[in-house]
Amino acid sequence: MARAGLTAERVTIAAAELADEVGLDQVTMARVARRLGVKDASLYTHVRNLEDLRGRIALLAADEKTLRIAEATAGCAGKDALVAFANAWREYAHRHPGRYAATQTPIQIDPELAAQAPGPRRAIELTYGMLRGYGLAEPDLTDAVRLLRSTFHGFVALEATGSFAHKRSPQHSWVRALDALHTLLEHWPPSREGEPS
Repeated sequence: MARAGLTAERVTIAAAELADEVGLDQVTMARVARRLGVKDASLYTHVRNLEDLRGRIALLAADEKTLRIAEATAGCAGKDALVAFANAWREYAHRHPGRYAATQTPIQIDPELAAQAPGPRRAIELTYGMLRGYGLAEPDLTDAVRLLRSTFHGFVALEATGSFAHKRSPQHSWVRALDALHTLLEHWPPSREGEPS
C-alpha cells in the first residue's frame, strides 16, 4: 500500500533536490526513499524505475527552466532578448546543477508523460521566436539554435567543473560571448549551395 501523501510529483521533486545536492548520477531509488522516509518498494507505486524517475526530473527541470526564460525574455527583442535568455539559462544551471544535467542527458521518457509536459515544446517556441527576431528562417534557424545551445551549455559545463582557471572573470567572458553571438546573429552568413541538408 502506498504511503499517504506520497505521489509521483513528490518523489520527483525529492529526487530533483537530491540531484542538485549530490549530482544526477548519484541519485538512486534507495537514496530517494531514505530522503522521503519510506521503503524503496514504496516508490515503485509512483515511478517505474530509476530511468523513469530521471526522465521525470528532466521534464520537471525543462518546465522550470523554460518558465524562467519566458519570464526573463517577456517584452524583450533583439540583443535584450538574447541576453535575458542566456542569463536565465546560465542562472538555472548554476542554481540547479542536478536538474540541469537531467535536461542535457539522453534519457528514455515515457511518451505519454512527455506529451503532457509543456517545457520542452515551449523551449523550442521561445528559442525560435527569439531567433526569428534576427530575421532567420530555416535552415539557418536550426543552425543558430544549435550554436546557442552549444555555447550556453559548453560555457556552464566548463564553469561547473572549474575549468576557467585564467584570472579574467568568467562573467566578463560571458558578456563578451553574448556580444559576439549578437553580432553573428545580426550578420548571419548566407547558406552555401550544395551544403549537406
